[in-house]
Amino acid sequence: MRWQFWIDRGGTFTDCLGKDPHSGHIKVAKVLSSDRAPLTGIRQLLHLNDDEPIPPCDVRMGTTLATNALLERHGTPCALVITRGFRDLLEIGSQARPQLFELDIRKPERLYQGIIEVDARCDANGQVIAQPHWEALTGELQRVRAGGIDSLAVVLLHAYRAPGLEKAIGKLARQVGFRHVSLSAEVAAEIGLVGRGDTTVVDAYLTPLIHDYVTALLAEMPGSTLRLMQSSGGLTEAHHFRGRNAIFSGPAAGVVAYAHVAKENDYERAIGFDMGGTSTDVSCYENEFEREYETEVAGVRLRAPMIAIKTVAAGGGSICRHNGFRFTVGPESAGADPGPLCYGRGGASELTLTDVTLALGRVAPDRFPFPLRRKSVDQALAEFADTLAKQNLARTPREIAAGLFYIANANMAEAIRQVSVAKGRDARDYALVVFGGAGGQHACPIARRLGIRTLIFDAYAGVLSAYGMGLADVSWHGEADAGWRVLDENTMGQLKPEYDTLSARGRQRLRSEGFSDANIIVRHRIDLRYRGTETAMTLEAGHDDITALREEFDAAHRRLFGYARPEFPIEAVAVRVEVVGHAPSLIKGRPTVAAFDNATAPVPQPLRREQMWSGSQMELAPLFRREDLAPGTRLLGPALILESTGTIALDRGFELRVGANAQLVIHDRTPEVSAVGAGHTAVDPILLEIFNNMFMSIATQMGSTLRRTALSTNIRERLDFSCAVFDRNGGLVANAPHIPVHLGAMSESIKGILAAYPAPRPGWVFATNDPAAGGSHLPDITVITPIHDGNGELIFFTASRGHHADVGGITPGSMPPFSNTLSEEGVVLRALPVVRDGAFNE
Repeated sequence: MRWQFWIDRGGTFTDCLGKDPHSGHIKVAKVLSSDRAPLTGIRQLLHLNDDEPIPPCDVRMGTTLATNALLERHGTPCALVITRGFRDLLEIGSQARPQLFELDIRKPERLYQGIIEVDARCDANGQVIAQPHWEALTGELQRVRAGGIDSLAVVLLHAYRAPGLEKAIGKLARQVGFRHVSLSAEVAAEIGLVGRGDTTVVDAYLTPLIHDYVTALLAEMPGSTLRLMQSSGGLTEAHHFRGRNAIFSGPAAGVVAYAHVAKENDYERAIGFDMGGTSTDVSCYENEFEREYETEVAGVRLRAPMIAIKTVAAGGGSICRHNGFRFTVGPESAGADPGPLCYGRGGASELTLTDVTLALGRVAPDRFPFPLRRKSVDQALAEFADTLAKQNLARTPREIAAGLFYIANANMAEAIRQVSVAKGRDARDYALVVFGGAGGQHACPIARRLGIRTLIFDAYAGVLSAYGMGLADVSWHGEADAGWRVLDENTMGQLKPEYDTLSARGRQRLRSEGFSDANIIVRHRIDLRYRGTETAMTLEAGHDDITALREEFDAAHRRLFGYARPEFPIEAVAVRVEVVGHAPSLIKGRPTVAAFDNATAPVPQPLRREQMWSGSQMELAPLFRREDLAPGTRLLGPALILESTGTIALDRGFELRVGANAQLVIHDRTPEVSAVGAGHTAVDPILLEIFNNMFMSIATQMGSTLRRTALSTNIRERLDFSCAVFDRNGGLVANAPHIPVHLGAMSESIKGILAAYPAPRPGWVFATNDPAAGGSHLPDITVITPIHDGNGELIFFTASRGHHADVGGITPGSMPPFSNTLSEEGVVLRALPVVRDGAFNE
C-alpha cells in the first residue's frame, strides 16, 4: 500500500500527481521548478512539512534537467579520447550552417574541455591496425584527471565493428580515477563517426550530472523506487538512466498520455497539440509511437531513440509585430517575466499572442492567478493601428488582433502539417488531442484549417506529461550495425546473431528490474534505405519474408517521398531491438466519452455572456466553469469553458460533449473549406505573412526531400544544393536558406527555359546548366519543374540546383585552369527535357 507519484519537472513548473493507495484517487500539485521541486510536490500531496521524512513510495519522473544543461552548457566537465588525426572532427562536424545567411556566425560551444589523440583504430572490417602506447596514454589520462575532469568520452574509428580497444581504454581510465566513462561502441553502435562521437560526448557530459541528481533525490526517499522517463517514451530504473536518453524526457511522457487518451475514445490515430507560453510541441501517433534515431539538439547530433516531436516558436508569449511589410508572430517571446502586456509587470512593452486572445475575448480573466489588464492591450492595438494608417494600410484594432491570431494559427497548423501531411499522412483522419495552458484558445480554428473534425481535452490536460508517467511501460533499446548488406533472401538469417545478442541483453535488463519473461515483449526492427542514399527508414522485422519487407519499404518510401524505385537495390543499415516490460496498469480504466453518446444532462446556467471572436466575427458567448459541466452535457459553440489551468474557446459550428471522467470531446459539425486569398488583389499584410510561410515551407521541404533521397555525397552530406519557388515568369517567390550563388542565378535559368519553350506542357521537367542562361558553373545542374493548374494553365515553377562531382570535363571536378573552351569543363545541358508527359527520359 505505497503511494505512487508521477512527476514532470519542467523548466518553470513541476507537475506532481499522487495516487492514494487507499482510495485510488489521484491528487494534483503544481510547484515552481527547482532541484528539490519533486520532493516539495510529494510532501505537499502527503501533507508533510519540509523537514518530515518521506515514507517509502514509488516515483516515476520526467525531467528537463538534461535538456537545460545541454542548452545552457552547464553539464559535467568532460574530456575526449579520439583516434589520432581526428581531434577536430567533432568541432568541424558536418560543416552545415543552420543559419546560412547570418553574417555574425556563432558556433555552439563545444562540450568537451580536453582532447587526447591516441594511436588506436580499426579498419572498416573491425581488424585492429593501430594499438595505443599504453604507458603514454596512462600519463595523458592522469594529466587530464589531475586537471579536475572526471568524465571521459572514448571515440575510436570503426569501434562499432570492434569495441575491444575502447573497452581497454575505458578500463584504464577508470583505474586512473575517472568516475564516468562513455564508450561510443556502447552508446551508439552504428557507422558514422560524427554522430556517434557527438552522442558519446553528450552522454559523458550529462550522465554524471543526472546520476548526482538522482542520488540526492533517493537520499531523501529511503526505501523508495525511482524510474525515469527516456526520450523513447519508456521508463528505466534511475541508475540506468543516461544522458543520451534524457533530452525529451518530459515531452515524451506527454505523447504517451495523449496516445492513451485517444485510444480511450476509440481513436488509433491522433495528433498531439501541446501549446505553452513559449513554444508549441506537435507529434503524431498511429497505433505506435513514431521515433527518430538521429536528431540535432543544441548544435550536436544525437543518436538515440526519441519520440518524433516538432517544436515551433509559437506560444502565448510570442511577440506580435509589423515589420513594415507584413504582420509577424514570434519567434521572439516575452517569456514568463515580464510576460504579456496584460500581466501588468514592469518591463513589458510589446504586444503578445496572449494579449491578442484577450482582446478577442478568447481568454477570460476569471481563473488567472492574477488580474489581467485589458487597458494596456487596447492601447497597444490602437498604436498598432496608427502605425498602419500612416502607411495607408487602415485596420481597426480588432482587425489587427484577428489578423495576428490568424497568422499564429496558420504557423501552428503548418507545424502539424509537417508531422502529418509532409510524411504522407492525411491529418483529417486523426483526432487532435489538446493540452498545455494555451492550446484550448487556438485548437478549434487550427482543427478547422486542417480539416480535423475531432478534438479531445482530457481532465488532466494541464498536467498531461505527468499523467503519462503513470501510463508508460519500462523499456530498453539496443542497436547494432547491419553491415550495409544488400537485402536478399539471406539477409535476415545473417543478421540473426545480432538480433539474438541484443534481445538477450534487453531481457536481462528487464529481469533485473523485476519483470518475468511472461511480461516481456521483444520487438525487432531494421533500418533500410535505397543503396547509396542518406536516409534510412525503420520497419518492423518480425518475419523473414523479404518480398513483403521489400514491398513495405517501397510503399513507405512512396508515401514519404512521392516515388519508389522497385528494382533498385535496398541495403540494411542497422538492426534495432526494443524490449518492453508490461506491468499491471497503475491507472484504472476510465469510462470514455463514447459511453455517454446517448446520455443527456442539462446545460448549467452560464456565469455570464461576453463577446468572443469566433470564425470571422465577434459573437455573444456564454461562459462556463469546466467542473460545472456534468457527464452527458452537450454544448454548441460559441462558448467559453474556463479551466483551472487554461481556457477552451468553442467556436461556432463545434459541438462539445462531456464524458464520465470529465473528458471533453469536440466535433466540428460544419467543416469549412479554406479559401485563403480568394479574390484578393491588394497587398494585405496578413495574407502576405501567411503565404510567405507557406511558400517558404514548400522550398524547405523540397530541400529536405532532395537531401534524404540523393545518391550524391555532395548533396546529402555537403549540402551543396538549393531549392526555390518561382512565379510563372521566373521571378523568385520564396527560397529556403540554401546556397546564395545558386539562388541568385536560378531565376535566369527558368527564363532560359521559357525562351526555349514559351509554353511548357504539363508533365515536363527540364535540366540545365547553361552558363549563358543562368548557370553558375557546369557541375551545378538545375532541375526545373513547371506547375500547372487543373485546366493546364502554367501558374509557377519549382527549381532545384545541385553540385555534381563530375560533368565529363578533361579532369574530374570543375573549371580546370588550363581549359580553353567550355566543352573542356564538361557537358552543357541547354533546356534539356528530362521528363516528357510524366515519363523519365533516361
